[in-house]
This record gives sequence, structure tokens and C-alpha cells, in this order.
Amino acid sequence: MFKNGFIFQVSVIKPATDRDSGRVQQLEERGRSILRITDLRESDSAEYRFKFKTPWFEWGNDFPGTTLTVKDPDLQVQVTRLSVHQFSTRAELKCHSSCCLAGSPSYVWYKNGQKIKEETSSYTGYFGAADSYSCAVKGLEASRSPSVYAPKIPSVLVSPSGEIVEGSSVTLTCSSDANPAATYTWYKENGNPDHKPLKTGPQLDFVSIQSSDSGEYYCEAENELGGYRSDSISINVKYGPKNTSVLVSPSGETVEGSSVTLTCSSDANPAATYTWYKENRTLHQGPEESYNFTSISSEDSGTYHCQSENQYGQFNSSSLFIDVQYSPKVPSLLVSPSGEIVEGSSVNLTCSSDANPAATYTWYKENESSPKASGQTFTITDIRPEHSGNYYCEAQNGRGHHTSILQLTVVAAPWKSTAAAVTTNLLLVIILLIFVFIWIRRKRASKQPSGRGERPDNGLQLNPGHVCDTSAAAQTQPTEQQDDLDYATVHFSKTQSDPLYSNFEPQRREEEEETVQYAAVNFKRPQTDLGTRSQEADEDPSELYSTVQKPYTNPRF
Repeated sequence: MFKNGFIFQVSVIKPATDRDSGRVQQLEERGRSILRITDLRESDSAEYRFKFKTPWFEWGNDFPGTTLTVKDPDLQVQVTRLSVHQFSTRAELKCHSSCCLAGSPSYVWYKNGQKIKEETSSYTGYFGAADSYSCAVKGLEASRSPSVYAPKIPSVLVSPSGEIVEGSSVTLTCSSDANPAATYTWYKENGNPDHKPLKTGPQLDFVSIQSSDSGEYYCEAENELGGYRSDSISINVKYGPKNTSVLVSPSGETVEGSSVTLTCSSDANPAATYTWYKENRTLHQGPEESYNFTSISSEDSGTYHCQSENQYGQFNSSSLFIDVQYSPKVPSLLVSPSGEIVEGSSVNLTCSSDANPAATYTWYKENESSPKASGQTFTITDIRPEHSGNYYCEAQNGRGHHTSILQLTVVAAPWKSTAAAVTTNLLLVIILLIFVFIWIRRKRASKQPSGRGERPDNGLQLNPGHVCDTSAAAQTQPTEQQDDLDYATVHFSKTQSDPLYSNFEPQRREEEEETVQYAAVNFKRPQTDLGTRSQEADEDPSELYSTVQKPYTNPRF
């Protein structure tokens, strides 16, 4: 600009790009130089200087500059919730600037980036979860406020990542894009029927996480325009076995032959493997938690326990005693003392049987209905021959009964056996002597002459001691009709007080003689007289009369 031969020019100390943007204009008005900047921006903040410039010189470089500071209106939308509905929220929006704006500026409102109305600084309406709103001062539309909107779907992060082991420290973090900023609330989905919150805040911390903390977690992010919940995240706490125990099914009494199942119960993650023991002897190992008896027997009685194990540890259950009940087995019988049972001795009969519960014992004798005794041992004192026979022992409990038989034979006392043997032998000798005597008499009779005047020698000597002697009556001559009558005497000695001995005495002793026995043999003589023969025809010429009297015996026999 030329004035009075001078050229005037205003220089602004500012980046050239901004000076050439066309928004900065230099105007001369009534001897004044004016610098006008349109569409003022925060980037227009700078130091501005004024100076004169002519073809010959410049003047004004020493003038102080003017600093221009441009600030954003710093518009913010303030939200006030009025009510909440099923799918939307009714709220009031206010556009607020941190700067003092001159006059009464107008405001422009935008929904999802699109202008909806020009109005005052407030706006009321229904807001959906996906809607966003912003405002600007009219004329400064380029400087819009940040948008306000309901929270987006929150996300949850777990730190540290990977396996979560019991006792470690774990943090869950919830985050969501929202304006105004969201508030966060944590929930556990499992085991929380009342939907009570666990904690508020963006983080949920476990200082020493436990197995009971396993479950599904989620968070809710919410502001004045609405709220959203996150997807559930699973917290799977790994830990070694604990609370291991053994259960028996069916419960109650265990009866032989029934089906029984033992179950090992254990809390473990991951699932444990199981080892079964009976009295510390390994029975089975594997993932199965049950041990089955399809038909349990008495041999299966005993103490059982199980051990659960995974990579984080192991745990032993307490012991469980299986008491298998069964009916008595076949009883075994024992006689004491063993060997030959002698009359007059004492004998114990013992019955024993394997049974659970323990058996009771009852003794019977064959062919007798009433029991002889009860108890495991049956004692017979002063046993006698009539005690011989079959004895039965019945073992019985609540599950059944079983019976065994025992044959008992009582033999006579030795002294009685000896006496009986001596007596029997003596009787046999006597009978033999009688038959010998008869045989001799018949033989002599057959050789006797037919003359009536002749008589044979009727004497019979049984031994040198003349035990058998011919009586005087035998030597007397009979009448013609009288048969020859021969006598023989047999002497039995008086029984001694000792029952084990008896004597056959060859000599005759009057003081010991108890009884004289006579054996008479009557023979008919042949008669010449036919009449006489006729009268005696009815008589048997071979008639034998024998009388034997048993000697005195001791009453003990």
C-alpha cells in the first residue's frame, strides 16, 4: 500500500500454510490496517506483529507482537436420566461450554452424526442403546461436542491367562465404550439365584482363589443412557482331590450272596483316578469310582478304603469295614478225650461252625425229640453203654442253620470185659464137658452085653482130682425093670471177690462147694419078655436129663 510515497505491509509471524489458507484477510479502513481471520481455529493461536515496509526500508521490526490464543469452546453434553423403559431410556441432554460465550448463542444437535434440530442448549427425548448424540454452537459447527451414548457390549479379561490353580491370584477386568463413563457391576451366574451383585467397579480380584470360586462370571456396564451386560466367562479353578470318602450301597446289613457296590466320592478338578485297597492290598485302579461285588461272600469281609489322585495331589478316604453276614457253615465236631470211650469216663463233645453273626448250638440224640443240651460243648459224665448212639449238633443264627452228626460208641470197662470173657469161656467148657460125657456114655452103652446080670462100669473120670465121681447109688444093683442110672458130678467153685478171675477147681473141697450138679443118663436094657417090651415101648431109650445150676456171681456184673 502506498501512502505519501510509502508502502505499508503487515506481516504476521505465523506458518506460511496458515497465512495462505484464505481465512486470513488484511484490510485498510479509514487509515487503519485490519487483520481478519475467519473460521477461527485452535490452530490459529500464534504471535502477530505489525511493521511498515517501503522499497527503501522496513520499519517496525522492533514493535512488540500480539499473541492470539484460540480455545475450543469445550462443549460437553450433560445427561440427566428421567426414566428407564424396556427398550429405551428417556433423558434430558444439555450442551455446556467451559468458555463464556458472548450473547445468547444457538445450538445445533446431532443424532448419530446427522443434524436433527437447532434449539437451545437442552434436548429431551427417548434414547436407544445404539444411538449417539452431540451438540455444537451454531456458527462453530466444526467444534462439536463429543458424542454421548449408552455403553457398548462390555468385554471381560482374565489375568493371568491360562490355567487357574487353587490358591493363585486372579483378576477379572470389565471394559466398555460409553459416554458418559459407565459404572460396572460384577455377578456370578452359578449359585446366585437372587442375582445379587458381587462387587462394583471395573475389576474383580481374587487374592487366593478357591475351588468354590469356579463358575460363570459376567459384568454389567451402565450409564444414564442405558446399560449392557457382558458375555459370561468361565472360571475353572484346578485343584487336587479332597473330601474323599467311601459309601456302600445298599446301606444296612450286608448279606452273603447279595450285590454290593462301594463308591469312592472325591472333590477334584480335573477328575481323579481311583485306587481301591483291602487291608492295604491293592484291588483295582482306574477312572471308575465304583467297586462292585456281584455276589459278595464271607471272604470279602474286611476293611476297605480308596485313594483319589490327579496331577495336583492325592487324598485317602477313611476306612470302611464290610461285615458280611452268612448262615453257619457245616459244623465240625470234636470228642475229647479222643480215642476209645470207656464206660464210667467223662466225655466232652464240642461243636464249632463259621457263622456271622455267631451261631448258637443245640445237641440232640437220634430218636429223641427233646434236645440233650445247648451250647458249644456238651459234657457227659460217668458215661454208660446206653449213651452210645448218634448225636446231632445244630448250629443256627438269624441267617440259617446247619447240622452235623457224630457217632458215639461206649465200650465196657476193662475189668468187666475180662470177667465177661472168663465167664463165657467157663460156660463153653462146661457145655463141652457135658457133651463129652454124653458121648462117652452112649458109646459104652452101645458096647454093653445083652445079659441082664452084667453091668458096665458107669464111673466117669473127668480129671485126676475126681471132680466127677460115681455115687454109691450108681453101684447098687437095680431091679430087672430098672435101667442103669449113672451119675456124674461137676463142681463149680465159689466166685472170688476179685471180678477179674474165676477158678475151675480140680479137687473137691467141702467148704467151697456151692452146688453139686448131677447129670443123669438113663438107658433101657433090652428085655426078653415081649410083654415087658410092650410096656416100655413108649419110653425113649435115649432120653437125656441134664440140670446145670449157674454158680454164684458178683452183683457188679
